[in-house]
Amino acid sequence: MSAPEQSESVPTMQYIENRTYDEISVGDSAELTRTLKAQDIELFAIMSGDVNPAHVDAEYAKTDMFHGVIAHGMWGGALISAVLGTELPGPGTIFLDQSLQFKAPVGLGDTVTVRVEVSEKQAKGRLILSCTCLNQDGKMVIEGVAKVIAPREKVRRPRVVLPEVHLHVRAAQYTKLIAATQALAPISTAVVHPCDALSLNSALDAADQGMIVPVLVGPRDRIEAAALAAGRSLEGIEILDTPHSHAAAATAVALVRSAKASALMKGALHTDELMEAVVNSDMGLRTERQMSHVYVLDVPTYPKPLLITDAAINIYPDLAAKRDIVQNAIDLALALGIVLPKVAILSAVEMVNPRMASTVDAAALCKMADRGQITGGLLDGPLAFDNAISPAAAATKGILSDVAGVADILVAPDLEAANMMAKQLVYLAGADAAGIVLGARVPIILTSRADSSTSRLASCALAQLFINHSLQSAL
Repeated sequence: MSAPEQSESVPTMQYIENRTYDEISVGDSAELTRTLKAQDIELFAIMSGDVNPAHVDAEYAKTDMFHGVIAHGMWGGALISAVLGTELPGPGTIFLDQSLQFKAPVGLGDTVTVRVEVSEKQAKGRLILSCTCLNQDGKMVIEGVAKVIAPREKVRRPRVVLPEVHLHVRAAQYTKLIAATQALAPISTAVVHPCDALSLNSALDAADQGMIVPVLVGPRDRIEAAALAAGRSLEGIEILDTPHSHAAAATAVALVRSAKASALMKGALHTDELMEAVVNSDMGLRTERQMSHVYVLDVPTYPKPLLITDAAINIYPDLAAKRDIVQNAIDLALALGIVLPKVAILSAVEMVNPRMASTVDAAALCKMADRGQITGGLLDGPLAFDNAISPAAAATKGILSDVAGVADILVAPDLEAANMMAKQLVYLAGADAAGIVLGARVPIILTSRADSSTSRLASCALAQLFINHSLQSAL
């Protein structure tokens, strides 16, 4: 009986093999071809620490003599080393000397063919090899000579599979959000109990950026002590003295009710204490809309801002509350410039199951959107997390949807799921998280002690963009 044929789905093992000194003759050659990508330049800059603006700053490079970003010279040198170390002579080669002449720059998109050729065999296993790098037009970009000791023993090893590399500029999405606020007027913001350096710095940094005009509400002596500890000046900053955090929350809410503040910002007090004053039935900031929290995350492996809701306010929301949660998130996404936010209503599965309430709610929410009870976004659900954010996962499940795989907003079944999902992305995927509460009379900026300074600024940017969008929509 003949052996079964190997399935095409099983990858073929690749090997790397050298040529020993005795196997090599003058005139032997090897080559490789590579096309220069932006990621190549970024990786080389990270590895070497060479951040010469000619290589990494596109605006500067336009003014340089080559009028565009070019590769580091030693990127080509590294390709020569790759041929010597993997092809000719290959594993076991000892590099002794290399001379290079850089004849022309290598720009983004250029394809370089690297060739080494044995020009001389010497005693004691030594080889002299000519090295050339030609671009796609046949133009010499690098020329040189290498001297090596060729291996005496044969080596054949499985080729190592290199890890995937994902480059991410920290808080890149937040930088865009903050930049979008530059032309906007600052918003008057009641900062509630900023009695430690962290929360006070957040408010003052946002003021320095022109995002907010802060009114500091809390015990004056503790606020001034926090400023002293942080090395910050409070000159020109209004302070409303209150005896404690509970009074600070009530006073800040009163500022909003009297139209003296258009946003709230959480300081050094618990979220529950602030929200207690906000939801007060007599003197709070309730509207006909259910309040909900929206995270805006900058996830290294996702190409755009990812909104997750509700992770802080509604523990087990019913269908009516979920309707408002969805609408709040859509309204924020619109304020961020997302023209038609794609909303994934999450569950553990993507099929409606009467025994899983979250799937039934998801289907109902989608139908509510069809009937105009939810506006401004494109809804689909139920969707599992994987097929909400991964096109490949959605395709594997055969899901045909304009939302699946490319969601802007993830709506969790309850607070526990949303909170765990967001924090897993922060602590396992390196995401940054900004957050805001909507549905009250004014946006409420919520920050965590674990947030970076950029995340805190981004939370302020969310409130500023939301208020500006609301004003423009009312015109």
